[in-house]
Amino acid sequence: MMNQKLNLILCAYAHLPSGTPEEKFEALYDTEIKPLIAALDKFNRINMVIHYSGVILNWIEKRHPELFMLLEDLLSRKQAEFLGGGFYAPAFTLLPLADRIGQIEKLTTYLRKRFGKRPQGCWLPAMAWEQNLVGPLNSCGMNYTFLEDSQFSAAGAKSVAEGIYSPCITEDQGKLITVFPVYETLGSELLKGKPLEVLGALLEKINHGKDGEIETMVLPMGRTKYENLFAELSKADAGVNYTCPAKIFKNLRSLGKVYFPGVWAQPDGFKEETNPRKLLAANPEASGIYAKKIYVHTLINNQLRGDKTRKHTALEELWKVQDSGIFRPESPGIFNSKVRKAAYHSLLYAEKIIREKKKIAPSLSVFDFDLDGEGEFIFQDDKLNCFIKSRGAGIFELDYLPSAWNYLDTLAVNTGALKGKQRCTFVDWLAPFGTQLADSSPEGVKDGRFCGEEEFEVSETDRIHRRVAFRLPAKANLPWGEVEIGKTWQQKKNAIVLDYLLKNTGTETVIFTFCTSIDLSFPGDGERFLIVFSLHDGEKEIIAPNDDNTFRNVNGLEFQDINNETLIVLESSRSFDGRIMHVRSGVSGDEEYQSTCVMPLFYVSLEAGKTWKTVFSLKISSLP
Repeated sequence: MMNQKLNLILCAYAHLPSGTPEEKFEALYDTEIKPLIAALDKFNRINMVIHYSGVILNWIEKRHPELFMLLEDLLSRKQAEFLGGGFYAPAFTLLPLADRIGQIEKLTTYLRKRFGKRPQGCWLPAMAWEQNLVGPLNSCGMNYTFLEDSQFSAAGAKSVAEGIYSPCITEDQGKLITVFPVYETLGSELLKGKPLEVLGALLEKINHGKDGEIETMVLPMGRTKYENLFAELSKADAGVNYTCPAKIFKNLRSLGKVYFPGVWAQPDGFKEETNPRKLLAANPEASGIYAKKIYVHTLINNQLRGDKTRKHTALEELWKVQDSGIFRPESPGIFNSKVRKAAYHSLLYAEKIIREKKKIAPSLSVFDFDLDGEGEFIFQDDKLNCFIKSRGAGIFELDYLPSAWNYLDTLAVNTGALKGKQRCTFVDWLAPFGTQLADSSPEGVKDGRFCGEEEFEVSETDRIHRRVAFRLPAKANLPWGEVEIGKTWQQKKNAIVLDYLLKNTGTETVIFTFCTSIDLSFPGDGERFLIVFSLHDGEKEIIAPNDDNTFRNVNGLEFQDINNETLIVLESSRSFDGRIMHVRSGVSGDEEYQSTCVMPLFYVSLEAGKTWKTVFSLKISSLP
C-alpha cells in the first residue's frame, strides 16, 4: 500500500438563487462557508478547490468582507484554488452562446479583480452537460471541468477499478477540455465519521497500471464539522495527497477521450438523471420562465443595438434568471414562490430598461411566445402585458410593468383537473345547477366540466381595435355539450375586458352553474401583503377571512397589493356569489403561498337557441 499514490481533490461549492431570503444566506455562511474556510486555514496539509457562485461571493463581500482576507491568504499559498463558471450559476445548456460566454467572463473578471487570479477550471451547476459546451468553455480559458461518476458511466468511460474513473478529455468541433470525475457517494462516505477507512479502501481498490500512475478523484464537501474532518484527514499516510487540479493538470498524460450524453445530475431524492430540457416539457412554471427568458433575450438583442450601457444593464437582469436553481425541483427552486417572483421581477425590469426610450403604443400581436408551436395573443401597452392562449382562452401571464410583477406567477396544485397544469385566469367550468360555493376550490368545481384544457377556435382577430374572439363549439359527447362558449377579449386603458356569451345550441332548456376561475399571485396572503374588498352598487366592504371564504351578491372585488403599491379591480356586469381562497403548494412539508384563487358562480337557465351574457373587466393601476 505504501507504494501506491492517491491524489484527492476535495471540493466545496455553494450557491443560492436570487430571491432566497436573507436568513438562508446567513445560515449557509454560519454553518458551512465560514467554518470550512476557518478549518482549512488551520490544516496546511489539506488543499481544496472552491466554487462559490458570484451571488454568494457578492453577498459575502457585502456582509462579511473579513472572510475575503482568509481566502486571499489560502489562495496566495496555493492551499486553495477558486473555480470559475457562470456568475449566476446558470444551467449552461439552456443558454444562448453569447450568454454562456458572458456569464463565465463575468465571474472570471470578478475573481481576477478581487483575488488577483484568473481561474483555470470551472464548475457546472447541477453538472448540466451537453457536448457543445466544450467550445465556449475552451474559448473562455477553462482548461478543465467536472462531471459526476454516473455521467462517466453513462458515457461508457473505461474504469480504473469498479466505479472508479480517470480524468479524461472530451471534444467538440476541434475544441478540447479535460474532465475530472466527481464522486458524490464517496464524498458522503467520507463525511460519515471514518474518513481514514474510506481512504484506505480506495487505496486498496485502485489498480495502478504503471508505477507512479496517479488517479484523481473529486470528493465534494457537505455540511459537517470541518475541523474534526480535516484533523482526521491530516492523519492519512504519505500515500494520500490532497491537491488542487491546477497543480496536476499540466502533468496529466495519455488521457482517454470520452463523449458525454446530455444530462444533468439530480439532487438527493431524485434518483434518475435526466436531460435538463425534460423539466421544461414537464413543468409549466419552468417552461414559462424559460419562454419569457428567450423573449427578453430577443428584445435585448433586437432593440438595444448600439446602446451598450442599457444593453449591459438589461443583460445583468436577464442573467440572474438563468440560474440553474430556478430550473430544479428541490428547494429553493422552481417550487419556491420567492425565487420565481425574483426571476420574473428581473425579466420585467429588463423589459422596462428596453422600453425606457421607446413609446409603447397599445397593440395586439400574435406569435409563439411559449414555444409550443402555436401562436399566442399578446396585448401590450405602456404598463400592461397580457398573454392569452387559445387552449382555454384564458390569461397565462399578466405583467404590470411599473411594479415589474407578473400576477400570473402561480404554481399548479397536485390534485384535480389542474394537476400539473399551468394555472390561468378566466378559465371556465360548467357544473350542475345549484352547485354550492363550498363545492368550488382551487382544484376545481365538484362534478364540473373543466373547459380550461379544451381548444377554443379563434373567430375574430381585430388588431386595430385590439380585440380577439374565441369560440368553444358545442360538443355533444360532453356534459352540457349543447352549450357553446364565446369569449371576446379587448384591451382598454390599463384594463383587459372579457365578454362572455353562452349559447344553448340544443333543442331543450338547459340549466347549469357557470364558473370562471381567476388566479392572481401577490407577494403574500396576510394583511401586510393583501387587502380584499367586495364591491356592490358603488360601496365597498372589506372581506375578512371566514370559515368558508365566501362572498355573496357582489359586482366586483378590489385587491390592494400593499408591497407593490398596486390596485387590481375585478368587475362584472352581473352580480355573483363566490369564494376566495389562497393556494398553498410547493415542496412537501414546506408548502407556501403561491396565489389567490377567486371562483365566481353564476346560475344559468337557457332555453333552446337563447344566449346568456356577462362582461368582466380587470383593471390594474397604482394605489392612490
